[in-house]
Amino acid sequence: MTRAIAFVLACAALLAGCGEKSEPDSSTAGGGPTEPLRLMLDYFPNADHAGIYAAQASGAYEQAGLDVEIIPPPDPSAPLKLLLAGRTDIAISYAPELLLARDKGAELVSVGALVQKPLTSLMAVGKAGVRTPQDLRGRRVGTAGIPYQSAYLKTILETAGVDPGSVKEINVGFNLVPAMLAGKVDATLGAFWNYEGIDLERRGRDPAIQRVERLGVPTYPELVFVVRRRDLDEQFGARVRRFIQATARGHETLEAEPSAGLAGLLEADKGLDRGLQAAVVEATLPVFFPADEARPFGYQEAAEWQRYADWMLEQGLLTQRQVAERALTNEFLAGEGLDPGRLSQD
Repeated sequence: MTRAIAFVLACAALLAGCGEKSEPDSSTAGGGPTEPLRLMLDYFPNADHAGIYAAQASGAYEQAGLDVEIIPPPDPSAPLKLLLAGRTDIAISYAPELLLARDKGAELVSVGALVQKPLTSLMAVGKAGVRTPQDLRGRRVGTAGIPYQSAYLKTILETAGVDPGSVKEINVGFNLVPAMLAGKVDATLGAFWNYEGIDLERRGRDPAIQRVERLGVPTYPELVFVVRRRDLDEQFGARVRRFIQATARGHETLEAEPSAGLAGLLEADKGLDRGLQAAVVEATLPVFFPADEARPFGYQEAAEWQRYADWMLEQGLLTQRQVAERALTNEFLAGEGLDPGRLSQD
């Protein structure tokens, strides 16, 4: 969520061109009819999406009977709005953004996790001397001005025994890393450990990277696949199931041979740095999959969602309690059964 300049440039180029369920039937593969499916990304194409592009490049979507159109959003705040407007079938978004939208009455539901853990981190470069939250006393912390980032900072400081009043939060927009490197802030909260963190390491800037879920913020899936609940009839539900399970195969391809899996991503945006994207994929691979190997790709822990949603309510980010079982479903994942609450109204 912090790569704003690159996002604008990439989007300008890309938009110019632009009971238990059974497993997908592979007999429809290879030359059979396909159904269209529009997928809107959360951001410009990057390593977070490598498994999706691997699925497309390997033919996994076509084999599942799908013609998937991968669409970058006009800006990072747009995916859920465009999903509600019917401009896309599935949107990749952030778990807190989904909960905020539902709090405002949007009947949206997450049908699978793309990234299982938070990518947001507390970050500083070596010269600042900030290695722990305790080092933030009397310091300046840059955020993107997003309310839940401010709540993360408050929780982190209180967990560390630091008076939040002793730390100055500065809204630097999405220029988190430039502001930090220029010395305008001593640390940032909002940059991704798997992207900005890896980039800073490769540039020899000695970043101190601390993941928010290890500092007192309840864990949550950073990126999720979101649909409109009212669209989940039998026909569209079948397409969602085939999409999620074909995406799982794309991530298996990426895990087995990362360089081959990257090919589709690099073809989608020829301006991406291969070395950086490869390093980011290597760092991110563990959080593409559930920690419990018995769980399928995309699995969502309702208890984790509930703890995070309750934390958002405690922080005043939500106006009413959000019930996790209504915000997510695992029914479209491999081997998972029908969600008994799917047909209920929110």
